Amino acid sequence: MDQKKTGQFLKTLRNEKGITQEQLAKHFNVTNRSVSRWETGSNLPDISLLVEIADFYDVDVREIIDGERKSEMMDQETREVAGKMAAYAGNEKSNLLTFIQVASFAGVFLSLLALVLQVLSYEADLRRSGAMFATFAVFVVMCVITLYVTGLLKKISKKRKLVKTVKVITIVALAAGTYYLIMGGLIVGLFSASILLAPIKVTNNPENYNTYIHHVKPKGQENEYIMGASPMFDIFPQKIEVPATEFQIMYYNPWDAQYICYMTLDYGEKYDAEIERLKKIGVEDYKGIYTVTGEPEGYDIIAMDSDEYSGFVYAMIPENSSGNTKITYCAIVFCNYALDVNVHKYMPDKYLLPGFDGSDFNPYKKEKDKRDNV
Repeated sequence: MDQKKTGQFLKTLRNEKGITQEQLAKHFNVTNRSVSRWETGSNLPDISLLVEIADFYDVDVREIIDGERKSEMMDQETREVAGKMAAYAGNEKSNLLTFIQVASFAGVFLSLLALVLQVLSYEADLRRSGAMFATFAVFVVMCVITLYVTGLLKKISKKRKLVKTVKVITIVALAAGTYYLIMGGLIVGLFSASILLAPIKVTNNPENYNTYIHHVKPKGQENEYIMGASPMFDIFPQKIEVPATEFQIMYYNPWDAQYICYMTLDYGEKYDAEIERLKKIGVEDYKGIYTVTGEPEGYDIIAMDSDEYSGFVYAMIPENSSGNTKITYCAIVFCNYALDVNVHKYMPDKYLLPGFDGSDFNPYKKEKDKRDNV
């Protein structure tokens, strides 16, 4: 069972229903944090809730467990058709020409089926558009081969009106395929441009803290700062009410919000109270995620929220520091298994989790790309 795939499926179902994590949590009488963990795959809903969730989303429990909607699988249909054709060829035909005829009919059927399925599930994407165009070309070639091996091509060629009709249909279909291919390219181009033009926002002013973390969303910007309200940031204080000896927030949002933050706050007499709050949150198991090996050298992590999909938010204090009143908070938060920026540029190495690899070639990203290409 792929927990990440199940979590992403739950997130997709919620988005399709047009409700927030908070609304879903209220419906099932759970915390926002629980819903967030379901959708990132960190934890899965209790068995007692699975049936209720399936009914709520109008899907089958097996679909939630498998992380995808059930549909007619092409490979199963291919096996069934191939089996029928093999039986037919064995029982009714035995010469090479007949075998080629049956195979050509199967090629026409399968290429048409593949084309129909691609059209029904079409999304504006250059790769999908190219695949659909190539499938159509295969369908046309298989049709011509089938007409040739069955002798119909010779008969059709004598009927000029029919030949003309076939040519027109073919040209129209090729034009439609070219249109989708071009549109897919334009959309991919616009998507790439939006990523390249998205600004990287960096602030060193603690007064801007609540613009990004635990923010109140300004009117018209409801979707701009998303992760700053995530349960992962519960480790960070709601407001900065003590001196900040160092502070930086990097925010980048080409399509999904990304944060690299660090700040050290001097709590003075309020130090013990903040330590107690952080210890109640606790330290989640984080070693091994994105190849992280442990704590930053010279520091003890006292609170950690780690996630294989979204990264890390943690708080730490210096080792063996009697009389210390300072706490350092760090966040490396992103989406889709990789950062789009260089973490070393925005996070001091002394605060960075040893071994962390959030590059586009990290193991989690490679695994995701491998699943997407299956």
